[in-house]
Amino acid sequence: MKFDDFAEAALPYMALALITAAVLTAFMTPYVRDLAHRMGVVDRPDHRRVNRNPVPRGGGLAVVAAFVPVVIVVTSLNDVLGSVPTPDTIGPPEMTALLVGGIAAAVIGALDDYFQLRARWQLAGQLALGVGVVALGITVDFINNPVGPGLIRFGGLIGGAFTVFWIVGMINSINWIDGLDGLSSGIGMIAALTLGIISLTIPVGQPYVAVLCFALAGALLGFLRWNFHPATIFVGTSGTMFIGYTLALLAILGTAKVAVAMLVLSVPIIDTFWNIVRRLAARRSPFTPDRGHLHHRLLDVGLSHTQTVLLIYCLCVALAVLTFVLSGAAQIYAFVIYVLGSGLALYLLSRWTLRSGGPDDSLPVDGPRTPDWSPPGTPPAPDPAPTSPPNTAEQTVSKAPGATSPSVTARPQTVGPGALVAVVPRAPAASHVAASRPAMAAGPVAASSRPSIGRTNGLAADSAAAAPRLGASPALPATPQASSRAAPARDVRRDDG
Repeated sequence: MKFDDFAEAALPYMALALITAAVLTAFMTPYVRDLAHRMGVVDRPDHRRVNRNPVPRGGGLAVVAAFVPVVIVVTSLNDVLGSVPTPDTIGPPEMTALLVGGIAAAVIGALDDYFQLRARWQLAGQLALGVGVVALGITVDFINNPVGPGLIRFGGLIGGAFTVFWIVGMINSINWIDGLDGLSSGIGMIAALTLGIISLTIPVGQPYVAVLCFALAGALLGFLRWNFHPATIFVGTSGTMFIGYTLALLAILGTAKVAVAMLVLSVPIIDTFWNIVRRLAARRSPFTPDRGHLHHRLLDVGLSHTQTVLLIYCLCVALAVLTFVLSGAAQIYAFVIYVLGSGLALYLLSRWTLRSGGPDDSLPVDGPRTPDWSPPGTPPAPDPAPTSPPNTAEQTVSKAPGATSPSVTARPQTVGPGALVAVVPRAPAASHVAASRPAMAAGPVAASSRPSIGRTNGLAADSAAAAPRLGASPALPATPQASSRAAPARDVRRDDG
């Protein structure tokens, strides 16, 4: 890998942009957090969110507030000194699209943070951003041919449509991966650094774009100071829309780096793709929120919050390394291989969850869910308080001489398919059943003395749940065996996509 002749001249500007943006974001984020608290723009704990306490969102405004002035100052300084040449393909329209469009993306996202807009209105805003970029004359003119030598060139309407699709897709990819503390901002920082370094190489030769990329990376680095687990502020829709839009623009400014961006951002892009396919296959809207994302699957197999985020970081770094090793069509081949591999991995993880007794988290999340499963190592939940069972069968209670507990005899009932029935051993009439079963006289019912419970359709059922319906005494305490089988509680985590 060889670098451009002006790469060395761009290094001071890159370092200045990175450090200044990081310091500004780290300084301004607490003020944005306090403002979000006062305005009530917070994520409150519920069945979809990972936070246990109210956490303000909208931290993307601090990222924008640092990125835009740093870019203006650094590029103006370069214009005066003339150290790094400005590409002919980057002029006022391109800088307007990058800065003004980035502010517009953050404003649209901030409106969602405050008003909780419907998905259709967010999509309308994203389409407007893409159309605005095309109206300024910025389009993807070509991509590498994945099946042969040369390039695939776009022209006119096709190039404009592909550009809009690229921008909208990038925004939603970052938005939907934003499910854990520091995940979307960390992935965005890795992608920005990768695009910046690639821009310094001879095949691309855009040190000017590298400065812009490092400014974005610095802003996200400063924000991670407050956003990494445990986060004190979330990036919010304002941040995910800004990050996705800006990365999409940086990938197509000057020489298109679409294949590079696709590879380094394969994790959010392919996660979004497979979730859309899965939801459509289930005849649901692709915007229906659920817990079928990659980070949810990793949490379900037992990884902690921090471990999941760091593992995805490592995966993104590994894909970034491939962008330096591979070139041209090989990058697209690697992207396709990752598409297939990630799809298989998501399927295997979902099957593992179901086989381990967990719920199907790919179903839509419409309300509070029953905490019926947790990853290995989660402490069990306390037994629920006993409730009075409904009187579903006639019962006769008698007490034998010398017995300390009453005996219960269930009269035969006519049951239909699926009903619970009990097989009670017939005891001599003189003993009233209790005399032949000393376990009941001792207090708690022993496991061997409980009636065998089953379903008429052949499905197994818990005898502790069936006995009250057959008239068992509600005063009898639950057995230790039944308590040990109580399902542990599971932390239900948020999903923003």
